[in-house]
Amino acid sequence: MRYGVETLMSSPASAPTSSAGDRLDRQVWLVAGVVVLGAIMSILDVTVVNVAINTLAREFDVPLTTIQWVASGYTLALATVIPLTGWAADRFGTKRLYMTSIALFVCGSVLSGLAWSASSLIAFRVLQGFGGGMLMPAGMTILTRAAGPHRVGRVMAVIGVPMLLGPIFGPILGGWLVDSASWRWIFFINVPIAIVALTMAFRVLPRDVPQPAQKLDWVGVLLLSPSLAAIIYGLAQSGRNGGFGHAEVLVPVIAGLLGLAGFVWHALRAPDTALIDLRLFSNRTFSASMATLMLMVIAVFGGMLLVPLYFQAVRGATAFDTGLLLAPQGFGAMITMPIAGRLVDRTGSGRIVPVGLVFVGLSFLGLTQLQGDTPYWLIGAILFVQGLGMGATMMPTFSGAMQTLRRAAIARASTTLNINQQVGASIGTAVMSVLLANQLAAKVGGQGGIGACAGRAPRVAQQMAEAFGATFWYALALVAIAFVVALVLLPREKPEPVYDPDVPESAEAPALSLVG
Repeated sequence: MRYGVETLMSSPASAPTSSAGDRLDRQVWLVAGVVVLGAIMSILDVTVVNVAINTLAREFDVPLTTIQWVASGYTLALATVIPLTGWAADRFGTKRLYMTSIALFVCGSVLSGLAWSASSLIAFRVLQGFGGGMLMPAGMTILTRAAGPHRVGRVMAVIGVPMLLGPIFGPILGGWLVDSASWRWIFFINVPIAIVALTMAFRVLPRDVPQPAQKLDWVGVLLLSPSLAAIIYGLAQSGRNGGFGHAEVLVPVIAGLLGLAGFVWHALRAPDTALIDLRLFSNRTFSASMATLMLMVIAVFGGMLLVPLYFQAVRGATAFDTGLLLAPQGFGAMITMPIAGRLVDRTGSGRIVPVGLVFVGLSFLGLTQLQGDTPYWLIGAILFVQGLGMGATMMPTFSGAMQTLRRAAIARASTTLNINQQVGASIGTAVMSVLLANQLAAKVGGQGGIGACAGRAPRVAQQMAEAFGATFWYALALVAIAFVVALVLLPREKPEPVYDPDVPESAEAPALSLVG
């Protein structure tokens, strides 16, 4: 696949060996700026919406198991459209794909801001997810190819730090908008960001080189995307049905698993044209990274939905106060992410990721002890520790998976990793909200719910806090499993450089062209 940015992997003879060759040049920085802006827009949207879930539930008078689809529907749409990224980039070129995704994303944002019911909001969020689904994999492919495999950890750290502005300032901005203006402005705020992103992408990204020779794997699309949707839908239905053993849960989940099995059979029969190249999983490091990432994302993204709800439903905090209380998590991640990015370029991800998971696990252990009057400073410290762990886990896992792949596999690997992350996020928000609803029903009964707890008896607030704490034990268990996988399977030494034998030894990596 060609994406218009030809900068990677010539041969061992031509690979940069000096520190000067390892520096990120101006062109790479400019491309990184464009990718970061698109990523911030997408991530900001997720974090802004999380602090508004309680408000939206009250606004539309719907339960948690319904309103959580505002978050789950978005991430699920991301997961279902991501498989099309590789084909769409070949067919239309990455620059056109990237700009079209931004335009569709902002259209979904405007419509979400105009929603008149929970159902319409969920539908428009799905549309928004279709637009945002290709932003990250296309952007990661452009940037990874621009920097080269020997600098991939540094590049991931570079784009990671600005991306963390979303988790830091997103909840604060969202809380301020919800309290001072209206929940609708958490969607309208994307419009000016999208205008800047489109302008920069037009001016900075290299000219497209579409190659429409490869046909779209329609069989793979029809098997994979609906199967993912069916599994997430079934898991989400467990809340309304009081558990996972009801037919409304089992039928879509089983149908989804059968569809995934059909996709695997199809992909193994035609690996060169399949939507996802399953041969990637023969790479031990890639497979271990996928498993670690999936478990980590389910736990963390589920937790990112629960913590704002705790502040608002149990402690009666405003949306703006909730945003301020969530900021320590982003600051913690901002500290460790650039350090981890540099370390993963020098050593194996198996020395970094397990340490990060220990921090994440400790934070969830602290959250299991939540009470109705736990000091805010203590919760902030716990979230700061969680941020430290996230910064030392997420990007090193991505980078470690990419380091062991040939150039030709990078685009499909990026797509697969992003599918994995978004499916994990959908599962996390759906399952954790269901588990919380069940815990609230068990501990509080008819007095529960996620409405603001201001004015309620301290006993009820304490019971609700215990329900949140009990739910975080499930997240802790997932992180513990991820720690074992990372410790045993991820490499502890830096992998040897991987070069594409199809690239001639004399080939030099040309500079990026800044053509509109």
